[in-house]
Amino acid sequence: MNPLTVCQGRNVVIGEHVQLGENVMIGHNVVIYDGVTIGDNCIIQDNAVIGKQPARAKNSALPELKTLPPAQIGSGVTIGTNSIIYASAELGDDVFVADLATVRERVTVGEKTIIGRGAAVENDCVIGVKCKIETNAYITAYSELEDLVFIAPAVVTTNDNYMARSKERFKHFKGVTVKKGGRIGANSTILPGKVIGQEAAVAAGSLVTKDVESENLVAGHPARKFRSVPEDQLLKNQV
Repeated sequence: MNPLTVCQGRNVVIGEHVQLGENVMIGHNVVIYDGVTIGDNCIIQDNAVIGKQPARAKNSALPELKTLPPAQIGSGVTIGTNSIIYASAELGDDVFVADLATVRERVTVGEKTIIGRGAAVENDCVIGVKCKIETNAYITAYSELEDLVFIAPAVVTTNDNYMARSKERFKHFKGVTVKKGGRIGANSTILPGKVIGQEAAVAAGSLVTKDVESENLVAGHPARKFRSVPEDQLLKNQV
């Protein structure tokens, strides 16, 4: 760490073997765990925690925990106040993580993606390039969002059809998949294992119980096709 290129606030804790790039700004009360890599031109705001090892409740469905590799943060990344980035998470260049957000272990986030205030991305997720995950959205474990996906505020995705009853559930955990350009409206709920097709759209407040075909707009409880996504809304027609 070059002290001439790193500006840090009070009560900052930086572990061993941490690598900090050029022009890194670190706020007050930040904790950066051992081995974390942070690229150039990053902003780490007050009370952020980077590289935290996960803890496991006795009755958790997670596998037995082992020490995970350090988190890796690309260049141009902003990590907001009170956000937590867990060990083995990888954030690409120019990712923006807003205040109070959580990115769990073994998550990869593509460049220029935005993770909104209070959003939670659970373990073992893959998030593509230029996605937007807005305020208080919940991305369940084992999910995949491809490039240019939009997740509106308060969207809930799920991965457990057994709702924590019986050991049978352990064999059937499956997250949600949203293909390139898929969009999910505010307060929608997506049931386990469902696939939102390429450039498909889910209307606000919908309950998705079946896969959604590409370029279809669905709405309702349960969600059904309402119409095709308008041509002028497709990615190929965006300026």
